[in-house]
Amino acid sequence: MEYIERRIKIGDTDPAALLGANDAHLQLLESRFPATIVFRNNTLSLRGTPDDIRQLENIISEMLYVLRRKGTLTPTDVEEIIELVDGTAGQYSASGAAHSSTDIIVWGRSGPIRPRTQRQRFYAEKVANADIVFAIGPAGTGKTYLAVAMALAALRANQVQRIVLTRPAVEAGESLGYLPGDLFEKVHPYLRPLLDAVADMVAPDKLKNLNEKHIIEIIPLAYMRGRTLNNAFIILDEAQNTTIGQMKMFLTRLGQGSKAIVTGDVTQIDLSTRSQSGLLDVQNVLRGIEGIEFVYFDKSDVVRHRLVMDIIDAYERSENQRAGQQFSDEQSPT
Repeated sequence: MEYIERRIKIGDTDPAALLGANDAHLQLLESRFPATIVFRNNTLSLRGTPDDIRQLENIISEMLYVLRRKGTLTPTDVEEIIELVDGTAGQYSASGAAHSSTDIIVWGRSGPIRPRTQRQRFYAEKVANADIVFAIGPAGTGKTYLAVAMALAALRANQVQRIVLTRPAVEAGESLGYLPGDLFEKVHPYLRPLLDAVADMVAPDKLKNLNEKHIIEIIPLAYMRGRTLNNAFIILDEAQNTTIGQMKMFLTRLGQGSKAIVTGDVTQIDLSTRSQSGLLDVQNVLRGIEGIEFVYFDKSDVVRHRLVMDIIDAYERSENQRAGQQFSDEQSPT
């Protein structure tokens, strides 16, 4: 049987944090792989079969990544990383998520990010297999957060060269023109939710570097016109506030090797006329086209504060009562 050797330098990483208390993390790796692992002179020396060494290299790389992002590494983290890599040979799905029982999409700054409901898992599967996915449902269901996680996973897996995040700058009762500052300062509040999601998964210095290199681009929807985006993962958030023309403009930006996720909540349309919404219109226009999928979330998928589900319930009851009253008024004789 062929054996190979590899050496991995850990740089300025704390060896005790990486190897665990009393080398617990190292022992965990050795219990799962029939390979020899020796730490000396700030270097891990690996000896085993090519398949075992390849997986160990992937696992140790993930361990280093998580330790640098979180500042700590627990035995549970190591177990999850082993499950993430073991049996997949480091291969990722089209969404960038590894096929494993853990359902981990990507490692964020505070730990692994994974679907938390069955419909969120269904969402991740659709993104893995379709070029365009529409995620429609109420606030708090993870539509945008998971979309950003899947985009970052695809970027890390080198399946795309950049990420483009965009939203329409539609005012909820306020005029954009009256806001102070230059154009970026005017649109910045509309892009804040996307920035928050990315910042939860990428360290500030890394995010700044990705922005400067235009690997991650966060822009208003109006700036998409005239562009063709190749090898990109594109997310359109708050799509209920796009007009029909804007939705068509956005969808036709998709170039070779690209993937798009469109998220929105049709109960929160801020356009002057509800029927103008591109998200309402597109559900009829594009349904049934191969490569395009629709995923519908409901209040059972809410993963925010428990009161969010109660709030959604209350508004649904109120809207149903208003609709019933309007129907009664229309049917009553004048």
